[in-house]
Amino acid sequence: MTRERGAAGKAKLTHPGKAILAGGIAGGIEICITFPTEYVKTQLQLDEKANPPRYRGITDCVSQTVRHHGAKGLYRGLSSLLYGSIPKSAVRFGVFEILSNQMKDEAGKLDSTRGLVCGLGAGVMEAVLVVCPMETIKVKFIHDQSSANPKYRGFFHGVREIVRTQGIRGTYQGLTATVLKQGSNQAIRFFVMTSLRNWYKGDNPNKSINPIITGTFGAIAGAASVFGNTPLDVIKTRMQGLEAHKYKNTMDCAMKIMRHEGPAAFYKGTVPRLGRVCLDVAIVFIIYEEVVKVLNKVWKTE
Repeated sequence: MTRERGAAGKAKLTHPGKAILAGGIAGGIEICITFPTEYVKTQLQLDEKANPPRYRGITDCVSQTVRHHGAKGLYRGLSSLLYGSIPKSAVRFGVFEILSNQMKDEAGKLDSTRGLVCGLGAGVMEAVLVVCPMETIKVKFIHDQSSANPKYRGFFHGVREIVRTQGIRGTYQGLTATVLKQGSNQAIRFFVMTSLRNWYKGDNPNKSINPIITGTFGAIAGAASVFGNTPLDVIKTRMQGLEAHKYKNTMDCAMKIMRHEGPAAFYKGTVPRLGRVCLDVAIVFIIYEEVVKVLNKVWKTE
């Protein structure tokens, strides 16, 4: 979404290589900051009513985790998500720039509708290439901690055990739900970001945007995506948990949640997810934009 400036003031296309590098850096930094909220969100979504519920809410989840595992317990599963966040953001921004470069008008402007299409494409690609396998591993790690005798000793040991017992398919549970979630996620986020950026820049495509405004726009885009697709996120999490065998497929999972837990269950974990996603998207866009600015100075592509 960042544009290089030409000598005549016309907005130029961003080199996909810069987008890939900047996206990877942004993703790595962001996840280290926001992971505890992701941990709490996942625990609440896995806490099914039939068990009965283990946690009374966000505060109780944090309290029990710290009491039994210490503060570092809130970072259980970070390694798997960190390994995935860097390539995920790299793929997301790289694909978005490749697609948007083909769809921008002669002035280098991308309208909101095309921004939505580019975001959808970026979300689907990141889901297939990175998000589904890495999220499956992350959810299994977090769910494993809830068992009486945790069996995963670390990232690589956990991956080996999952592949050994379930094959590669074991890292691709919930693919349909993940594609739907990531596709709609990025479609909504890039649609909102593109709309807000176009509104702010008006008739001047080269008008600079300071980090605070970029962060604000990112937070708004993040909130929109949370309210738009949290039900898909809940289904995806259930399909990737250690009890995923209870569901025949994505539709069966959705129907069982509705039948046994009611519609409110589709919005479990919304509050912690809202806090994390708004911060997540704001941080990622700020870092991404600033890194691209630096790359434009040291990496000449024209």
